[in-house]
Amino acid sequence: MDHSAPARKHGRGPVRPPGVVSSWQLRETAERRARAPAPPPNQGQPDLTASSVTAMEFAAPNSPSDQRILGPWRLRNTAARRASAAAHGQQAPTNRRQRRRRCGELNTDAMFDVLMRLPAKELCHLRAVCRRWRSLTTDNIFINLHAASHTGPLFLAKFRNDQEHIHVVDLSGTVVKTMVDTSAPAPHQVLFSRLSIACLATEWNRCRVLNPATGVVYVLPQSHALEHVNRVNLSSPFTFFALGRVASTGAYKVLRMFNRPGFMDQGEQLFEVFTINGDAAHAQWRARQSPEPFVEPKTGVVVDGVVHFLTTMKRQNMETPPDIIVSFDLGREEWMTGDLKGPISGDTEAVRSFHSNKHELSLAELKGSLVVACYHRHPCYRMELWFLTDREKGIWVKEYSVLFVQYPYYGAHVVKPLLVLDDGRLVIYNGQTGLLLLYNPETNEFAEVQMAPLDSVSMFTGSLLSVQGGDMV
Repeated sequence: MDHSAPARKHGRGPVRPPGVVSSWQLRETAERRARAPAPPPNQGQPDLTASSVTAMEFAAPNSPSDQRILGPWRLRNTAARRASAAAHGQQAPTNRRQRRRRCGELNTDAMFDVLMRLPAKELCHLRAVCRRWRSLTTDNIFINLHAASHTGPLFLAKFRNDQEHIHVVDLSGTVVKTMVDTSAPAPHQVLFSRLSIACLATEWNRCRVLNPATGVVYVLPQSHALEHVNRVNLSSPFTFFALGRVASTGAYKVLRMFNRPGFMDQGEQLFEVFTINGDAAHAQWRARQSPEPFVEPKTGVVVDGVVHFLTTMKRQNMETPPDIIVSFDLGREEWMTGDLKGPISGDTEAVRSFHSNKHELSLAELKGSLVVACYHRHPCYRMELWFLTDREKGIWVKEYSVLFVQYPYYGAHVVKPLLVLDDGRLVIYNGQTGLLLLYNPETNEFAEVQMAPLDSVSMFTGSLLSVQGGDMV
């Protein structure tokens, strides 16, 4: 017997398995959806409530016992279905195979619209129903449109009580997918970013990049750039990593900084760049010039492919502003000219107050903008968030002043703002307790997201439908 795949007539290639939706069908469906005017509310929308499900979907009773169990309402619907089919010259499906075949005749547009309304977690489960549904929900056209219409935030997280897995978590604290962390038994922390891939690293020169969509893990080489051979900083290095995406090319790049303990007295900070691509095994780190001022590694944050750092305060006098920012452009792989002054640089009294250790500064990325977070210790713990609105003119706007009444002070590098929700609430990560907090600026109240304490967390901008491997929860 010939087991080779059947071929289309006239040499048009292999026959598509029954039920599989082709890419051109999805493109036509997407184009029709884009051209069609938006329907009025509740018109043209299928009712997906439980009350809309009728006995038409179930098997017709085949025996008196079935009739007694199913009840008269099922018999009436069965009779109506058969009468309707006879009126149109059709034969009503009488067995499971016929009903399954008739159900498979649902046109692509209707199936597209129905499945588009379901959350990604449910669609991942429904892929196992039939080949046609799996074909549609795994196509990139469907995945991209679904991600655009379902914009609820997702996080990539590691829990303190589970260092062997990476979890996809939603804002309710529900774990929707779990992946094995291949870095065990030397666990890496998830570095904060706002991308569809994740960077996991240690402070001792271990770094890997995970692409949840493909399951591919890039293990970055520990060897240094050739230009940094025999540098004293590399003998026992403390390292900082930052992952960013270059918008103009779509390339992902990692910035690495070597920072040997005691660097204030000798040595220097060294910087290198690595590009993530399909040939990572043969790629190398590239040495790049260091900035003139020393930077605070833990303040590093990426905004639109640019890594920003606060300069260190330990080498500054009492009159030097503590909020001077230096920026590294991952696209050009060079430091941007001209230091950026933060929001308190023009206030002499505030500058002296920060130098006296009464206050602290950190950087964040919110709503696509660079943000300076000012942490005030006295008279009470308060976090002010200043958004950069114009880099050329150095204009900053204070949008939030968060008063921490029921939470003790933990330091600028422990309490981090992660996200601004559509309703204006803030998502804040408390690294001391491992909790995610929801802050309401209108009521100045907090709500804790119910989940296990986090070890590290990052935003995940990809679609759950694109995540390969792992286990759905």
